Amino acid sequence: MAVFAVTGSASGMGAATAARLTGEGHTVIGVDLRDAQVIADLGTPEGRAAAVEKILALSGGVLDGVAAVAGVGPNLPSAAAVMSINYFGTVALLEALRPALAASGAGRAVVIGSNSASTVPLVDDKLVELALAGDEGGAREHADAAQAAMPAEITAIVPSIGAYASSKLAIARWARRAAVTPEWARQGVTLNVIAPGAILTPLMLGSTGREEDLNVEEFPTPMPLGIFGRPEDIAFWVHQFLKPEARFTTGAVLYVDGGTDAAMRPDSQPTPMT
Repeated sequence: MAVFAVTGSASGMGAATAARLTGEGHTVIGVDLRDAQVIADLGTPEGRAAAVEKILALSGGVLDGVAAVAGVGPNLPSAAAVMSINYFGTVALLEALRPALAASGAGRAVVIGSNSASTVPLVDDKLVELALAGDEGGAREHADAAQAAMPAEITAIVPSIGAYASSKLAIARWARRAAVTPEWARQGVTLNVIAPGAILTPLMLGSTGREEDLNVEEFPTPMPLGIFGRPEDIAFWVHQFLKPEARFTTGAVLYVDGGTDAAMRPDSQPTPMT
């Protein structure tokens, strides 16, 4: 059986992923702020270092896969914290665990992005650039400044929506860039992104309200299938990307959003090379 690390394992998509893997007899090293084998705050350098140290100790330095599910939503008051957790924490963890994935001979890494990267018109290009440049301090400062300049009617509902969408675009771009480098690809380690849409998780409900009050027909973005997603819908695809058979897929971004992105941007991809 395989050994996997799953961040955000205490709830939502992370918990569903951990349950699916353990249900097949695999060993799962859960990482979260609570109710996990590894208790760590991925929003801080110290927390990331502690998480890596504990994961490597528990796995013996060899991992078959990592599912980087941990993240926060646009309802978090601090835009700076959104960037540190969603982008910098994810990148730092995956880069530090890459040698352990390579040691397995066929490591698999999956990142949870979001369709907000392409369906929310509040992406901050400068913030994305700072993230991809690895400038956490600059990104945190810029995120807070941009949040302060945002209209009050937006921040009253989703205070860090700009940072959230930007962090998810940045992590998808980072993954596509990193996946094809020799350090990842030529070591046999795949790196893919899943971009969920409206999934009924604590993260989503923290911004939208109670599940029983949600009406799919009145949702702000189109929902072609007429249903909301469940954490298990994401866990299914995480599992597929973590399988040994997924050896020829890397650098992919898979939308699991009930058709929202396709409905809003039907011709955005594929696009021809110019």
